[in-house]
Amino acid sequence: MKNIKNIFKFIAFSLLLMGCENDGGDSKLTLEQGAIPNFQKTATSDSFINLVDLSNDQPIKLELNVSTVYGDISSMDIIGFYTQDDKTYRTVLKANQTTFPITLSFTIEDIINSFPILNSKDDFKIGNKLLISADIKLKNGKIYKIYDDNGQPNFGSHVATSVQYSVSQSFLVSCPSFLAGTYSFSTTNIGDGVNFTTETYTGTVTFTDKSGGSYNISDASFGGYTYLYDVAATGLQLQDICNKITFKGVNQYGDSFSMSNLVVNGNKLSFHWETSYDEYGDTVITRTDGTNWPDLTL
Repeated sequence: MKNIKNIFKFIAFSLLLMGCENDGGDSKLTLEQGAIPNFQKTATSDSFINLVDLSNDQPIKLELNVSTVYGDISSMDIIGFYTQDDKTYRTVLKANQTTFPITLSFTIEDIINSFPILNSKDDFKIGNKLLISADIKLKNGKIYKIYDDNGQPNFGSHVATSVQYSVSQSFLVSCPSFLAGTYSFSTTNIGDGVNFTTETYTGTVTFTDKSGGSYNISDASFGGYTYLYDVAATGLQLQDICNKITFKGVNQYGDSFSMSNLVVNGNKLSFHWETSYDEYGDTVITRTDGTNWPDLTL
């Protein structure tokens, strides 16, 4: 079944970028008419909005390098989306930027002044997210929005997963997180509704820090897919927001993961995982760096 999924993914075709014309935003631009910007956090930028620093009145610097990758771009409006309580608010952070590459810097005060929902530093809550992207005007006069007014992407997976560029950057409201590293795992009770084994699969897993409490996972099935398909489960992220963890994203087959029965016992972290494709397993991850896991919860 997984091979069938791969075939579907291989033959599936979607536009690289879609956008809105300047007739009110209802038309779609073709790929040839579109444009791609590149948003990258600078080396001196904070990678997330640190609640600890906010409470201690420490300055926070959100800084981006913005350049162009593709398209005949005339100007950009730099757009901010702030998500709180499952509602997303949109604003123009900087209008009519015409010179690229350009470095843009925002303070917390800039963000507070840009969104009516934010009145002070106390309004930043765990799990909120600031996303910065652009509305682009081409030299032929056409305009497209990388994200629509509700903060939903107007582009396909080819753009979202590119390693050469990023059409937006996000800053989570979170706490410092220190889960990066390579650890030992053991997984048993692996199944998919048809196949099942009580055999234990062992190995190592690496959590790679992507900033703001997000980590790429080298194998999100922790050996489970080795039994089921002889591959690792890739593409997933582990998100840690002030010690509350969850899986984010989808694997190489488009399946999401969930976690339950989480138990922290010193240097051992145990949990049950399941996928939207009905795969599952029981995993224990052991820290081998001489430290214990923090008090993680779901």
